[in-house]
Amino acid sequence: MPMPKGIPVVDLMMGIPVSETNTEWYESFKPLLMDEESRQQFKMPAQYMFKDIPVLPGTDDYVQFLVSQMDHYGIDVAMVGYFEGSAAAVSAKRQYPHRFIFDYPANPNLGMDEVRNIRRIHRDFGISAVSVFPCGANPQVPINDKKMYLLYAVCTDLDIPICINVGIPGPRVPFFAQKMEHVDEVCWFFPELKVVMRHGCEPWEDLAVKLMLKYPNLYYSTSAFAPRHYPEAIIRYANSRGADKVMYAGYYPMGLSLERIFGDLENVPFKDDVWPKFLGGNARRVFKIGKQA
Repeated sequence: MPMPKGIPVVDLMMGIPVSETNTEWYESFKPLLMDEESRQQFKMPAQYMFKDIPVLPGTDDYVQFLVSQMDHYGIDVAMVGYFEGSAAAVSAKRQYPHRFIFDYPANPNLGMDEVRNIRRIHRDFGISAVSVFPCGANPQVPINDKKMYLLYAVCTDLDIPICINVGIPGPRVPFFAQKMEHVDEVCWFFPELKVVMRHGCEPWEDLAVKLMLKYPNLYYSTSAFAPRHYPEAIIRYANSRGADKVMYAGYYPMGLSLERIFGDLENVPFKDDVWPKFLGGNARRVFKIGKQA
């Protein structure tokens, strides 16, 4: 069914720009890249997978610029990453407290120091989630690794979701850390923890559906995928038993333009009753949007 108009959208993966190209975001990732093309020529580590990576206008207020883009495309709330010392994130929270929620990109290699960081940032700044890129950690940390258990425990204790990249990563790095079956162990051992899978779960999307049927607190977000490439297994699941489990997430401005995303969304065959949940209802429930103290 065509995407209905007028539903306030929650985008679970957006970034506050730092420059026209945002290449600064990927400096810490470069040591993991072994091939010359990735190191020297790409604007972002998975550039070969994306056409027309957004190039932004120069401005001294990217927060205001991002809000204007959100308004244009009907995005009511966006989740963006909070990095310590980010003046833009502080500005976004101060100026637009009802338009942004924040995830903290955590480094499991930091052990208890990172646990303390999460507790402090949750207390002082107010994050709604923690996120982890297992294949992007240096060294890489598998989803079911003992280092990750510290993060799962603190997120369970704080009652906030953890967002995890699952599936073959776009950047040219080994994929073992993000194998789908690792999720099974985590959901078994932390039944209270809300786990939101990011970045597709390919080529194991059928297994992702099976595990979402198995575990009540396991969810899927559509981050980093142009809507025309949403896996068929995920669309079928959302249109049946998974209407409450699949959530919209974009990838702007990292790899996809909002024009591309919302143009493609028009042709995604979700059922009429799925669209409101997919575009915002599920995210508002899982991330407690509008319910923060």
